[in-house]
Amino acid sequence: MGRPLYRRTALLAGLTALSLSLTLCSCAPGGSDGGARALPSSAETPKLTTVDINPHERGELRQGGTLRVSIAQYSSQWSPLQADGSESSTIAVSKPLLPTFFRSDAAGTQTPNPAYLQEVHAEQRDGRQVVVWTLNPRARWSDGTPITWRDIEANWRALNGKDPAYRVTSSTGFELVSSVERGKDDYQAVMTFERPYSEWQSMFNSASNGPLLPASRIATPELFNTSYAEAIPVTAGPFKVEKLDRAAQTVTLVADPAWWGDRPLLDRIVFRAMVPNVMAAAFNKGELDLFNNGPDVAGYQLIRSTPGAAVRKAGGPDFRQFTLNGRSPALTDPTVRQALFQAINRDTITRSDLAGLDWPTVVLNNHLLVANQNAYRDNSLGLSRYDPAEAARKLDAAGWKLDGDVRRKDGKELNLRMVIPAGVTQAQNEATVTTGMLKDVGVKVTTVIASPNEFFDKYVNRRDFDIAAYSLLGTPFPASGNRANFVQNGGTNHSQAGSAAADAALDRAAAATDAASVFEAINQADGELWKVAGVLPLYQRPQLFGARADLANIGAQGLSDIVWENVGFLNSTQK
Repeated sequence: MGRPLYRRTALLAGLTALSLSLTLCSCAPGGSDGGARALPSSAETPKLTTVDINPHERGELRQGGTLRVSIAQYSSQWSPLQADGSESSTIAVSKPLLPTFFRSDAAGTQTPNPAYLQEVHAEQRDGRQVVVWTLNPRARWSDGTPITWRDIEANWRALNGKDPAYRVTSSTGFELVSSVERGKDDYQAVMTFERPYSEWQSMFNSASNGPLLPASRIATPELFNTSYAEAIPVTAGPFKVEKLDRAAQTVTLVADPAWWGDRPLLDRIVFRAMVPNVMAAAFNKGELDLFNNGPDVAGYQLIRSTPGAAVRKAGGPDFRQFTLNGRSPALTDPTVRQALFQAINRDTITRSDLAGLDWPTVVLNNHLLVANQNAYRDNSLGLSRYDPAEAARKLDAAGWKLDGDVRRKDGKELNLRMVIPAGVTQAQNEATVTTGMLKDVGVKVTTVIASPNEFFDKYVNRRDFDIAAYSLLGTPFPASGNRANFVQNGGTNHSQAGSAAADAALDRAAAATDAASVFEAINQADGELWKVAGVLPLYQRPQLFGARADLANIGAQGLSDIVWENVGFLNSTQK
């Protein structure tokens, strides 16, 4: 649920990044000196603007140290812009390494990142929206070349959707750009849009469209698709790569002495891939300093019992969901998918998943907004309601007739493969409960347990499933941040279900310049997404982390970004 600079219109949270670990990622034209305000939450808790990161000034933190962080998989694709790199582990590793042009605070307010941008603004020229990006001339790629307007141009050409050979995560926003030209010098890019795009700050933004990549590594489809496969060849952040170690399942970053911004407080960051349900034990043993627990009750209790540890908890726009493959032979008919929606008791799943976490056990009835946001409403026309009798009627109408204990059509059983990642307790629970519920209406379910490193790479990204269980992470951009997940033929629309009406509503939301129009278009889009029945929302997923108590400026971020150069450990006098 992308990211802009709205000055008057509050923003929503968007969903972009995928996560197998149950954690999993709008701006109206205006001046560059303002920020965008997140659309407000209601009085309910947890509030969307919550953040829990143990904030401290840099002077209160010690110079040096190694931060050990867990990730859910060791990726094969380290570019978040490439379709196979859209999951949370790739995104987490890339953030300290690659340029992003904006920073978001806990309320979703967007401000330009001065490490990369001197100034940015939108204006009207000859009746068209134009965004002028003025780059920091000190910014350099790790190969020594300056970051210039050519990099922005190359990213636009790769991401605009005109050449399908570029396997992109999302073309949202970039497909609306008609040209990128050199401005007053090599450090200024002039971007002209074919039609208004209010969420333009979602571009080159870690929360939505992802970072900027160097032109030298993305100038052709082959380079774009392969340069960051099993490698991170060029960076431009406060940290650089020291070692990629597939055998050890670790990525080690070190502070980059060539970094032109504030000196990083940490010497080193070690990302370690491990099965999610062993992360808490590793943290308890002192092998990790920070991990994303998500809604794991046993892990939550272990964090609380670990000496020198803290629970970091925040509300956010993230949600747990089931994706149904709309091009799987048994699921091409939307009526069948709608029947599955109504045959699954989401309240039972939600209560089971969240029991013991001190978190609201409320089902989510919207694809684009979480329940504590203004304008949240149920647009499902009854499809969000558990109704096995109606599910059976829909299956009958679609030609799947009950034959004994199972439904058949044209001599074939209705037997669905539900793919879940190994080591995720909630996914295992969901598969067990869902199997029983669907059996009650004559649908067989065969559970496939995939290794964490293969869940996305082998199954979800290749659309090799009937039902897949994972989470979607949010961003401050409501329409553009969601578009790739739901648009027809979208890069991360793994359901492969969509409609022209849903696409048009998402586009209206991205172009709207007032809150009422944004909200109305988003809810119209949500109504269409219930009809196509590709993604079944379950519940708002808690952001719940285990952290060393003396670790500062990182944790449960809510809508905010990590400022990696400011992450560090408290001085002994500050503990």
